[in-house]
Amino acid sequence: MKFLHEYRQRQDIERIARAIANMTTRPWTIMEVCGGQTHAIVKYGLQRFLPSAITLVHGPGCPVCVTPLEIIDQALAIASRPDVIFCSFGDMLRVPGSTQDLLAVKARGGDVRMVYSPLHALDIARQNPERKVVFFAVGFETTAPANAMAAFLAREQGLRNFSLLVSQFLVPPAIEAISGATDSRVNGYLAAGHVCAVTGFESYHVLADTFKVPIVVTGFEPLDILQGILMVVRQLERGEYQVQNQYARAVARTGNQRAQDMLRQVFEVTSQTWRGVGEIPASGLRLRAPFSSQDARQLFASEKSSPCDTSGCISGEIMQGRKKPNECPHFGQRCQPQHPLGAPMVSSEGPCAAYYRYRARGITGEAVDAQTNNPTNSSAHEY
Repeated sequence: MKFLHEYRQRQDIERIARAIANMTTRPWTIMEVCGGQTHAIVKYGLQRFLPSAITLVHGPGCPVCVTPLEIIDQALAIASRPDVIFCSFGDMLRVPGSTQDLLAVKARGGDVRMVYSPLHALDIARQNPERKVVFFAVGFETTAPANAMAAFLAREQGLRNFSLLVSQFLVPPAIEAISGATDSRVNGYLAAGHVCAVTGFESYHVLADTFKVPIVVTGFEPLDILQGILMVVRQLERGEYQVQNQYARAVARTGNQRAQDMLRQVFEVTSQTWRGVGEIPASGLRLRAPFSSQDARQLFASEKSSPCDTSGCISGEIMQGRKKPNECPHFGQRCQPQHPLGAPMVSSEGPCAAYYRYRARGITGEAVDAQTNNPTNSSAHEY
């Protein structure tokens, strides 16, 4: 693939790592916001390339992980109805609710289907006019445009049997909440490149200025991440706090205007509850009034619940950078991918899943799959 191997070359990674080490004069804590970046950091053992003064902590950038228990339980109740076809991305199928998950509902006869796009769910609605089709619209700004398009097309095409159970989150308010906490230890941020590909990064300037933290929009390959760390450290050592764009090959300052126009047409900003964190003002999206007929939360309001999370999962502390997954007393014991206590252990962007799956060994930087103890695919010329 173009722009893949170029960002995994070990000699380049070591060169950037040396530059970081030579520049670092004091301890700094840097948060990578996105779960995809967390997986890359753990998979490739990037922390080992950094000086001990640099600490990486993991942010709330896993939308599956922060979807509140109330919405999970509502999804389970809706999916259990005999008149419903419930469609979801695969990440959500094993996320535990109060008593079960979507795969358990499917095992008991519920019509739960894994899809790869909300437009696929829209096709299912066309093919099954006698059934109610609900798509679990979970994600950050990255997935929101496609979800908005599905609602828009359903309304335009008069598909009365299609709706979305919306659990959409916005990244900048979460950074604001973390930075504004009295016990925050984060000195700088690696912002999620794919989110900024949609939104741009103008809104991050006020965060950098208000909280005096550098924010660098960063990609997902090893070299991307280390370059992002280098840019953050350079600012910290100079006493600067600006927004910079490491991921210029994919992100423009103003983002994707057409995607933003679709978002504004279909969604409006609202307060949102983040699982393990609590309610953050203006941190979510909900369907606007003209799309109320596509709003599963309203259509199935009777399925709401007030659950109590007694699992013992410490996802909130992990997603705010206060603890790492292996500091959880249940990690790898009571909580494993086969029997997760919370979403961070099963989501493809979950930090606990990354910690459980990957171990680094030796000095070659070879990534090993902990489930098979075999090396993951890599070239002899790459990291």
